[in-house]
Amino acid sequence: MPPLPVLFGVAGLLALAAAVLPKLVADRPFSTPLVMLLAGLLLGLLPLPYLGDWASPAQHADVVESFTQLGIVLALAGAGLSVDRPFGLRTWMSPWRLLFVAMPLSIAAVALLGWWWLGLAPAAALLLGSALSPTDPVLAGDVGVPDPGVEPDLARDNEIRFTLTTEAGLNDGLAMPFVLVALLLAGTHVSIGADVLLPLPIGVLVGLAVGRLLAWAFFRIPSSRFRLAEYSDGLVLLALAFLPFAVAELLHGNGFLAVFTAAVCVRTSERSHGYHEVLHTFGRQLERLFVAITLLGLGFALGDGLLRGVTLLEVLFAAVAVFVVRPLTGIGSLIRSPARGRAALAIAFFGVRGIGTLYYLAYGLHQTDLPGADQLWRVGALAVALSVLIHGILAAPVMRRVEEQGAHVPRRLPEETG
Repeated sequence: MPPLPVLFGVAGLLALAAAVLPKLVADRPFSTPLVMLLAGLLLGLLPLPYLGDWASPAQHADVVESFTQLGIVLALAGAGLSVDRPFGLRTWMSPWRLLFVAMPLSIAAVALLGWWWLGLAPAAALLLGSALSPTDPVLAGDVGVPDPGVEPDLARDNEIRFTLTTEAGLNDGLAMPFVLVALLLAGTHVSIGADVLLPLPIGVLVGLAVGRLLAWAFFRIPSSRFRLAEYSDGLVLLALAFLPFAVAELLHGNGFLAVFTAAVCVRTSERSHGYHEVLHTFGRQLERLFVAITLLGLGFALGDGLLRGVTLLEVLFAAVAVFVVRPLTGIGSLIRSPARGRAALAIAFFGVRGIGTLYYLAYGLHQTDLPGADQLWRVGALAVALSVLIHGILAAPVMRRVEEQGAHVPRRLPEETG
């Protein structure tokens, strides 16, 4: 374990990097996550003292699980506050298609490829498919909905940004049932009703209840002394992230769904209030710090030996999972949706992998011993690294071109015309 001064020094440097890098890489063909990943890779290749052996995440699964879970909870609160489109089956049609058509199909495809191509056991193959299904609301920042203070066409009427942000906010929670089924196949005691299915509606209901209560406390409580929006304090974002998660988990619900639902409720209750921008800014600052730590750590593990024993087949598998399976299932699910041609292509391609993948691998492998755990970590880490590399380079220029051409404007469906 590194001495405390070393840890403080690293933390200080990471905080500086998280603050400065977004400005340095603006309008350049690479992203902050990519810079942190490459910096970690370089550090991992150097014979540095004190840092110990972090090449095997399986030895630190509990730390990885807890840290990534915290990062996801904060990211979901920020993503929910970004959603400015009224809720509905038709207005949210594109994300529904991705969540309930593309996501199960991609999990099945990756699991089958893992079983057939990599020779994984069914439980391990399904865990890998489930872990690679969530997209990341933080790493997809260049293609997601920006701060609430921007013009409405980016926050509400941009089909690409809205769909990717909403999908990323919901699929972190919806991946859990598939992970639990994988654990069931591995012999872990899991109840289909109580553990797999019931937590989903509980999480949504808790999110609705806590979200409405917090919205009242933020904007409508009679006394201005207790009305939280009057204080313009970004720390309240932590309440929006932690309270619904805690209540949902205590009630055996899905905490990730609860957080995103609560944040959407708060945004919906008072869309135009400037307090949203305060909360969103504070959330983005925390997210940048978590991204810096996570990507630096991932890069360090990759350079320090996580890829020891990697095969060309594993590299190809990770690339196919991210750049073939996701785009094909995404495009298929968006047929006759509000997302038009190039918008559908952009949505299908930019399924950025990130913290959710690392969380579910750590969670699943912490719950049970699976054969091929090192292989799962190699493929998962490769998928995240390739996504950070390719998506990070292409996101800004592709989005700029698509939006300049007007392809981001949603198609009006036949029932909406008149």
